[in-house]
Amino acid sequence: MKHLPLMVNVSDRRFLIVGGGNIATRRARIINQAGALIDVVAKSATEEIKGIAIQRGGRYIERSWTAEDITEDYAFVIAATDDYPLNQEIREACLSMNIPVNVITDASSSDFTFPSAIYRSPMTIAVSSGSASPLLARLLAERIDALIPVSYGRLAGMVGKYRHKVRESLMEPDDRKRFWGKVLQGAVAEHVFSGNHEDAEALLESYLNKPEHHVGIGEVYLIGAGPGDPDLLTFRAYRLLQQSQVVLYDRLVSKPILDMINPETTMIHVGKRRSHHSVPQTCINEMLVEYAQKGLRVARLKGGDPFIFGRGGEEIEKLAEQRIPFQVVPGITAASGCASYSGIPLTHRDHAQSVRFVTGQLRDGTVNLPWDQLVVENQTVVIYMGLNGLPVISEKLITNGMPPDMPASLIERGTTPDQRIHCATISTLPALVERASAKPPTLLIIGTVVELHRKLRWFRESTDIKDSQLTAN
Repeated sequence: MKHLPLMVNVSDRRFLIVGGGNIATRRARIINQAGALIDVVAKSATEEIKGIAIQRGGRYIERSWTAEDITEDYAFVIAATDDYPLNQEIREACLSMNIPVNVITDASSSDFTFPSAIYRSPMTIAVSSGSASPLLARLLAERIDALIPVSYGRLAGMVGKYRHKVRESLMEPDDRKRFWGKVLQGAVAEHVFSGNHEDAEALLESYLNKPEHHVGIGEVYLIGAGPGDPDLLTFRAYRLLQQSQVVLYDRLVSKPILDMINPETTMIHVGKRRSHHSVPQTCINEMLVEYAQKGLRVARLKGGDPFIFGRGGEEIEKLAEQRIPFQVVPGITAASGCASYSGIPLTHRDHAQSVRFVTGQLRDGTVNLPWDQLVVENQTVVIYMGLNGLPVISEKLITNGMPPDMPASLIERGTTPDQRIHCATISTLPALVERASAKPPTLLIIGTVVELHRKLRWFRESTDIKDSQLTAN
């Protein structure tokens, strides 16, 4: 390791930047954010770097650099000209004065470098390649940046506020470590992330008042896992899954998403099939309450979105009755995910100005829909769980006035490599699907937008797609 990673306090310390071009300006911008004073020496400079230098009490010196410019007043020097020999002269002058220097044209001659940084004040996360590949460092920093919520800065600020109080209350380092682990990975942090700062501080205070006895109540996370593709999982969902101690998951949650969960987490399958519930809904509700009352962090992981035919409302009603803290994390619902991955826009100016979501399976297993409301011009109808009831759905829609040649599509295992798309008309689709031996999970889309499938399809499945023509066979 050539470079030792350090975070240096440069507030009100003075930098000299030799050069006034774009790179010098970018360096000045970063240094200024850290509260340093900046002098700039250059025959010409951008208006931005001039302003940065002057606004904090620095100077812009409009001339060529001379060796006399290097003085003991400077904590750091940046050689930012496009003249390689001149930059080396600046470096030699700095060495003679024992002043650290950054040479933009020669990383090997630099005493320090500028990493790519992610700012979550008061937190700063830096990524450096030791100048081997600044672009690679920046790309990695961008990935890390996308994974870290802005609210982590607020959490760090709260920890800083209580740090000395915790040290005074908990004398043993191991006790402090356990305390902060509970704060940073539990309900206190989640209150901060949710914007409930006052509740977060009140809960932290309660932990601090009785740290040896306070087990407290846990929390439930109602998480939408999306339609199957793990890349569609939200950052918030991923973070909460990683810190959950118990996960109750449905049959529709894909294996790649389950594989992302910490192997030490207790996994409980509570999946449902048509006319068969491995765990009745009432039992699921009670399990969520029971685990949370033990002080555990519990994730209820559902395919799609928990509030769209996912019975999430029933579950959080029970939690609210028992005063169990909970969060709801939306997921990409099957209608949106499967339609997008099939190249079928649910709305389109030339085809549909409205979309209707309905479920093809009611509590008693029957199909009983407001058929006349579904037969509307320029409307897309999306039916969840409609595979088994497809013959009835087809018959009822046609009886209530839908043209038999209305385009319709059944999508199996949408957004996954095993996705299959069955396209026909509302009158011919049931027979096509039966011949193809389609299996759930499926989504049914009805409307002229289905005609756009062949033109707009972009996702290429690894298996053969069972596609029919949009005509009767």
